[in-house]
Amino acid sequence: MADKAGGELSSQWNEDDPILDEISFDELEAIEINLLLDGIYNVYGFDFRNYLRSSLRRRIQHRMNLEGLPTITSLLEKVLHEPGFMEKLQNDFSIKVTEMFRDPSFFASFRNEVIPMLRDLPEIRIWHAGCATGEEVYSMAILLQEEGLLDKTKIYATDMNEQVIQSAKLGKFSIKRMQTFTKNYLQAGGTKEFSSYYSADYEFAMFHPYMKENMMFAQHNLATDRSFNEFHVILCRNVMIYFDTELQRRVHDLFYESLASQGFLALGNMESMISVHKAQYEDFNPTERIFRKFSSNG
Repeated sequence: MADKAGGELSSQWNEDDPILDEISFDELEAIEINLLLDGIYNVYGFDFRNYLRSSLRRRIQHRMNLEGLPTITSLLEKVLHEPGFMEKLQNDFSIKVTEMFRDPSFFASFRNEVIPMLRDLPEIRIWHAGCATGEEVYSMAILLQEEGLLDKTKIYATDMNEQVIQSAKLGKFSIKRMQTFTKNYLQAGGTKEFSSYYSADYEFAMFHPYMKENMMFAQHNLATDRSFNEFHVILCRNVMIYFDTELQRRVHDLFYESLASQGFLALGNMESMISVHKAQYEDFNPTERIFRKFSSNG
């Protein structure tokens, strides 16, 4: 591009350029984050574009600090050109905060109020969406075993992160966490010795193989993937708090499509049904965020 004197303009921006003065640091950062998320989606198919920016920004900054990178653009360069780097970033973006019988009052309510509604079904299909490392999946298996329903239940556990799915399949957890898990189990109404469900060494507790016989683990991205079965129960607890309103709406559409008539949807204690979907569900237990899809017959 020529300037008024007929010379060529420099391709380098000067730090005193008035154009830069008009763009704030926050605006530049937002542009870089958009470019990063677009690059991830276009190259790898993982869609984080509707995740809450406040959460993503912290996770991006964490990875930049670990890698010693000065800008988000330099992070994008590694994502696009360094084999295996995307796996690191995907792991950073995954939500892995979970524990067995998390929020014991939820599992107690599920046992006392939802289980009676499932008992007469010939087969029960349950979907744990965003299962992370599987603690709540094994919690549900224990509850169903104690209620005599595990043998006729298929538990589908999915997460976008293949690494945590492989971890969940093992049913292997740090022995240091067992004290907390046991306390939660008892508060949730457990009826046996919690230790009867696993064997242990000095480092790990390994849940018995029969617990996993009716579990199916698979990679599934709530942002991009479609329904894959019809379920009597869908649990997606404390996952959508990381989604913006548009993505929450799309995921709720997916869950509604995937639920059988009079099926149950369980959300986290920090989540609520968004207004556009409220008319489609009964507030089965508002305190524990358990909703029941209205019958297709009205």
